[in-house]
Amino acid sequence: MNLTHSEKCCAFETPILDQVLPAVLIPEFVFGLMGNVVALWMFMFHMDSWKPSSVYLAHLTVADSVVLFCLPFRADYYSRAKNWLYGDVPCRVLLFMLAACRAAGIFFLTAVAVDRYFKIVHPLCRINRRGLITALWVSLGLWGLIFLATGYLLTDKHFFYYSNRTQCESFNICMDFSPLATWHNTLYVAQFVLPAVIVAFCTIRITWQLRNRTVDKTGKIKRAVQFVLAVAFTFITCFLPSTVSRIAVWILKVWYNDCEYFEEVNLVFYTTVCFTYFNSVLNPLVYYFSSPVFSGTFRKMVNKLLKRSDLDQTFSTENDISTIDGRRV
Repeated sequence: MNLTHSEKCCAFETPILDQVLPAVLIPEFVFGLMGNVVALWMFMFHMDSWKPSSVYLAHLTVADSVVLFCLPFRADYYSRAKNWLYGDVPCRVLLFMLAACRAAGIFFLTAVAVDRYFKIVHPLCRINRRGLITALWVSLGLWGLIFLATGYLLTDKHFFYYSNRTQCESFNICMDFSPLATWHNTLYVAQFVLPAVIVAFCTIRITWQLRNRTVDKTGKIKRAVQFVLAVAFTFITCFLPSTVSRIAVWILKVWYNDCEYFEEVNLVFYTTVCFTYFNSVLNPLVYYFSSPVFSGTFRKMVNKLLKRSDLDQTFSTENDISTIDGRRV
């Protein structure tokens, strides 16, 4: 059943989402938290050799952790048939953190892909001589851009009253024109499309650059390809479905002005939004493929936890730097 709000906004009963999404969000929270706690632990205490890509991945881990801590609140919200109990300010903060950290997840994945692109495709470029300080400044610049782009979510209420329930949503389907709603939707699509083009370009160029390499075909070259493919897979799996469904809402609004035409696409959108949270679960896989430094540190830590002897395999996080044809990547 669907009804139209007095301000020409649509609201829908979504019993399927209310039943399914909590069962999806809680496992995402549990498994994502496990992976990101391990990643943060490794970044803070076990990384002996830092590179610019490590800085970007560390910031990505922080963003993922914030998203994960928001998921129990969203699961509780859906378990109550979309009824927000925690007031106006927590609603604003929650939606802001989800939007900001989603953007951060995309931007820092893109930064890592670009860093790897320059090191492999343009090894003599001056940008490769930039160190950790530059990477820190780039990271701060990205966070500043993200907060400027999403800070408007803190300035207005996002309550939507329907059927004696208080919905806390930033993606209401409203027929009236709203500058903030237009910006919110445009940002949601653009922050995927532009980085996706960059990541696709980097992936194709890196794969093309390495296609004829015959040295160490199953070692470091293979790892570099695995890494860029892992980044591309994460982008496609986690961010493409919700972006496509949001574009579908735009298209329908051009043709229709009645809520009944938006019920199915609304259901699809909120289902695919859960895939964006899955990004926080998959990113530790990206870290593993990022360099032998990270994977070696991870295996070394597992050996310690399992009290295994690592005499047969030595993982030096200071000297085992990913190289291709003698170049550090």
